[in-house]
Formats: sequence, C-alpha cells, structure tokens
Amino acid sequence: MTLTLQSTRTLHNGVEMPRLGLGVYKMTNPEESVEAMTSALQIGYRAIDTASLYGNEKEVGESVRTSGIKREDVFVTTKVWNSDQGYDQTLRAFEKSLELLGFDYLDLYLTHWPVKETFMETYRAIERLYDEKLIRATGVSNHHQKHLEEILAKANVKPMVNQIELNPRLTQYDLRTFCGDNQIAVTSWSPLARGGLLNEPSLVRIGNKYGKSPAQIIIRWHLQHDLTVIPKSVTPERIAENADVFNFKLSFEDMKNIDSLNLNERTGANPDNFSFNF
Repeated sequence: MTLTLQSTRTLHNGVEMPRLGLGVYKMTNPEESVEAMTSALQIGYRAIDTASLYGNEKEVGESVRTSGIKREDVFVTTKVWNSDQGYDQTLRAFEKSLELLGFDYLDLYLTHWPVKETFMETYRAIERLYDEKLIRATGVSNHHQKHLEEILAKANVKPMVNQIELNPRLTQYDLRTFCGDNQIAVTSWSPLARGGLLNEPSLVRIGNKYGKSPAQIIIRWHLQHDLTVIPKSVTPERIAENADVFNFKLSFEDMKNIDSLNLNERTGANPDNFSFNF
C-alpha cells in the first residue's frame, strides 16, 4: 500500500481516520497555537488531536475555521479529563468541549485515562454520544488490555481507537496485538519519545541511508506498523518536516532494527500507577 499525507485508516464502523495528525499538547500560546495548527492544515494535515486538559480546544476550532478547509474534511479528536469522568459528568464535559471548539459534532472522543472508579461509566457516556450522532467514533486513551477487556465485556459499541504512549523504546507489542485482534485502531502519542530518540545512533545511521532525519524515520516506522501517529510541534518548519515521510519506505531489516530498540521505557505515566487526583 502506498501511503500519502491524505491516507486514512478505516475504523471498524467504516469511519476514515487520517494516519498522520498533529498533536497539540502543551500548545499554550493562543496566537502561536493557531498559527501552528493553521499551517499544518494548509500543508495537508487533516487531523488534530487535542484534549480538555490541553486548554486549547478554542484555538483548534478557530484554526479549522480560518484554514479554508471544510469542517467535514478535518478529523478532530478531544478527550474527557479525569476529574470530569463518570456518566453525567462526561456528558457535561463533552458539551463544554464542543462549545469551546465551536463545532456541532466531534470526530472522535476519548476517555483520557482509565480512572478506576469511573472509566466504565465514562465509556458508557461516550457510547451515548455516539448513539446520538454527536461523535463519529468512540475511543479510549492509555488503556491497558485489562481495561479494554472490562469495556468489551459490557459495551454495546466497542472502542474504535486506543491512543497510547508508543515509540521504538516502548513498542507495546502485546497491547497492539490485542487491539488488532479486536479491531481497535492504535494511535501513538509521544511517538518520538519526547525527543529522546533523536540522537540514537542506529536511527541516525538509518536516516543517513534514506536522506531523512531520525524523527522522519521514527514517524515512518509508526506508519509502516499500521499505527496512526500524532507528532506534536509548534514550529511550522518542523510540522512540515514531520509530514515529509511519504517518499520512501523502510526495509524489513530496518523495521526490525528499530523494533529492537524496545526497552519498555515510558516517558509518561503508566496507567497502572498514575495519580488521578487532580
């Protein structure tokens, strides 16, 4: 399959989700954020991933409206934060996010973290939003297999996406396999390990072979593993560079070499011991 910046992954309900999107975590300066997001859309990105926690949903909506791109051509994801979880609370949080974005629907709504006491009720609320056609796809984030198994045992609509920390230092092979077996698409957050892999000698060597940067090599690795990927940057030049990954293909040997960098090493929290009390 030949991939392009417009390539999509078909979710199990038939919705098409772009394979490469822009992550906007820590985009806190409103003017800078709108400039970065608008630049991404003009370059050809067609997905933006935000969350209520990020505090920039308003800027996401503004960027879509000022980009000249039709709303229906941009795949927008946001997430319900931990303190807003639970059935009724999630429905209220969704209304607030929708108002900030200035949209009348969302493409994908996720539970941000599996809060032990509430993640099941949170997902039940997401199912209701799906039934009411306020979201086009359901999903979760940072859910281990055990969390997914609990949801799958009771859900009327199984999650279409699980967004997890994933990069060559944290390949999450078993969880990816479980998701694949259950038709749950996997999205990689922190795909570049927060920049911690950019000086990795083997990635520099592979990059030299293809005339690409280590970041481009890593993003291509995600795409060839059938992952959707959301690298974040506020710099228009870097945003463009991250999208310049469709004119080469990593060999089987290079893919395996990158796989071998796995150390099960996280840059973010583990859902099993994450503090949800804030």
